[in-house]
Amino acid sequence: MQHGEQTGHLPFSDPRRWDKMAATYDAQSQPFTAHFAEAAVATLAIGPSSKVLDVATGTGVAALAAARTGAQVTAIDFSAGMVQRVRAHGVANIEARQMDGQALDLPDAAFDAVTSVFGVMLFVDWRAGLREMARVTRPGGSAAIAVWKSPDGAAVHLMVSRIIRTLYPDLAGQSPATGLTALADPRRFAAAVIAAGFVDPKITEVTHDFVLDVADDHGADRLFEFGPQWQTLNEAQRAAVAREFAMEVERGRSGNVFLIPSTALITTARRPS
Repeated sequence: MQHGEQTGHLPFSDPRRWDKMAATYDAQSQPFTAHFAEAAVATLAIGPSSKVLDVATGTGVAALAAARTGAQVTAIDFSAGMVQRVRAHGVANIEARQMDGQALDLPDAAFDAVTSVFGVMLFVDWRAGLREMARVTRPGGSAAIAVWKSPDGAAVHLMVSRIIRTLYPDLAGQSPATGLTALADPRRFAAAVIAAGFVDPKITEVTHDFVLDVADDHGADRLFEFGPQWQTLNEAQRAAVAREFAMEVERGRSGNVFLIPSTALITTARRPS
């Protein structure tokens, strides 16, 4: 197994980390996260007359789903690399802008609906991110916010984090993205959405399999660096975790496919009129 460009020295809060990961995320993660983005956007009553904001858009999966309804979509991310990926889709009704989701440079009540799919949960100040989403939503407008049900995230990170805890229990610590843990609890998630300024939150669970192509020797490795626990390991420890991961995949594969069930919590809420 091989690794792509190292980003371990860059924290989750540094946009350069995500700039370096944009191409890998687009190729490896977008097809998987699109399932959840489409489920989140489907909860919103939007159409050609709607203005939609997608916060921490990444490579644009939720923005693309919203744009297919005919809505005018503004997609923001603090990573220039991610914004470039969204623009490369060439969708006329998506405007992609580089912007900090914790301090949106956007007017109050400017959007009919807001989304964030696996984005705000990674903010240093995720509460500020939620408040900003509420601030720019018009009275009576709605929000759809997706987070992972597990604090370990999803897909390969579920396995990698478990393997790290088994092999190196003393290294287990608080995630650098505290929203992953806080919002993985449905009651805390609902309370946070209300505290931000929304009402009537409704949470649904959505599960999809991450499909790992076993024939791709280093496909999984390219995703390891997205996981917060991976950053705690030295080179020898990373090699040991990668070996254990490969053995588990070999034991559980069906042909060239290994499935990792992953569950998201999707909260829909509205801005009070």
